[in-house]
Amino acid sequence: MSRQLNGPLFGLTSGFTLAFCIWALIDLTSLSEAVGAGFSTAVAVFGWAWQAGLLLVFLISIGLAIHPAARQIMGPVNKPEFSGFQWGSMIMCTLLAGGGVFWAAGEPMAHYLSPPPIFETTTDTRQLAAQALAQSFMHWGFLAWSILGSLSALLLMDLHHNHGYPLAPRTLMAPLIGRTRTMGWMGTTIDAACIIAVVAGTVGPIGFLGLQVGFGLNALLGMPNTLLTQLSVILALVSLYTVSALSGVSKGIQLLSRLNILLGVSLLFFMVVAGPTAHIVQGFGDGMLIYLSDFFKMAMYRADADWLGWWTVFFWGWFLGYGPMMAIFIARISKGRSARSMIVMVSIIAPLVTNVWFCIIGGTGLGLELENPGSVSTAFEGFNLPAALIAITQALPFGHVIGILFLILTSIFVATTGDSMTYVISVAMTRQEDPPPWLRVFWGVSMGIMAAVLLTAGESGVQSLQSFIVVTAVPVFFVLLPSIWCAPKQLLQRWSQQKSTPH
Repeated sequence: MSRQLNGPLFGLTSGFTLAFCIWALIDLTSLSEAVGAGFSTAVAVFGWAWQAGLLLVFLISIGLAIHPAARQIMGPVNKPEFSGFQWGSMIMCTLLAGGGVFWAAGEPMAHYLSPPPIFETTTDTRQLAAQALAQSFMHWGFLAWSILGSLSALLLMDLHHNHGYPLAPRTLMAPLIGRTRTMGWMGTTIDAACIIAVVAGTVGPIGFLGLQVGFGLNALLGMPNTLLTQLSVILALVSLYTVSALSGVSKGIQLLSRLNILLGVSLLFFMVVAGPTAHIVQGFGDGMLIYLSDFFKMAMYRADADWLGWWTVFFWGWFLGYGPMMAIFIARISKGRSARSMIVMVSIIAPLVTNVWFCIIGGTGLGLELENPGSVSTAFEGFNLPAALIAITQALPFGHVIGILFLILTSIFVATTGDSMTYVISVAMTRQEDPPPWLRVFWGVSMGIMAAVLLTAGESGVQSLQSFIVVTAVPVFFVLLPSIWCAPKQLLQRWSQQKSTPH
């Protein structure tokens, strides 16, 4: 494949990134108003479709995994490039970054203090805690993971390796628009929309990491929580994932992922042993029971539009924006694995691990709150996600050390996402699986600069970007739609051909 950079695509995406930053610096108020209007429209018009779409993707992917056609090996090789642990680590760490620590600590507490309207009113605090975990499981569980790389990754792999299409978002639309349009200006526009969405989705966590770690360093070490501290955090983060990007997928992302898994598992084990163990175990069982028994009701709940806009539909928009580029990443690291193993990993194993993760971190906070009301909720007041995490860790033995380790863990999580997203953006722009390092560095540094610019504009600048993520999900949703029927169709056709071919 050509190593030539797609100039129009590079110009569209980098130009938009620059324009967004300039607008934020010149007139943040008008930018926030425009983004807010777009956010409200996206939630009102597309919310129901996103809910139905994510549910459909999950159900079809599970049905496909059961079919014998899912035994097919995806990609041009029969032996996977990465071991099962390496492969799973890269998937988990890349996709969990946005909610790995701060959301896991704060979201269950938010649902405990303000119960989701889908549940009946109760004064039973343990029931409230179980419902809070169940709602968090819905937002970070099966549906969220499935849209990030089950059917879309399978379709990409088939069209890329068997039909010669590029490993780019445009390929997901190829069955509908044909090869000529896929390789022309229409394909470039599709790629640009998906890249802009993932840039927004990645810059947001980078900016919020600066805010959250700045708060944590102030609370734990007494460091001043100033703009300089926040920018220093972003500089360190960008330096980390830029160095990782230069080392390649098989080294940088893999090394960061393995380090994160080892540190994360160690911290979780400590929390289970040193924290409210009985509540964590019981909370997981009770939360999963509610999650599974009310699964369809929670997935398609539509009665309270305002609540959905703050929670479920917001998360679905965020994850949809990542969808095509995450599919590229999973397709790249999954060569030599069966379709069934990919679906099971992305749609079942990863969500269950995420639920355990949320239960241990968030469940520890809920357990502490049940034993001593106000111990976590007071710090969390005002939806202060990092304060919830700090309050939880401070209640444990060696609280300061554990808190600092969680800040490091979160930073590596976001670094892994930054690294992998610079990779897939570069892949889409060069149509090759080994893009030049300079391009990955360019996008890595650019996203860091964008986060820094928005921070200088104030916290509302980063919040505007978070809302903009949902706006970008509108065109991306249509890019992902063909995967719902085309991925099973392609897989079943290949299986039928293989059955009819004499050996």
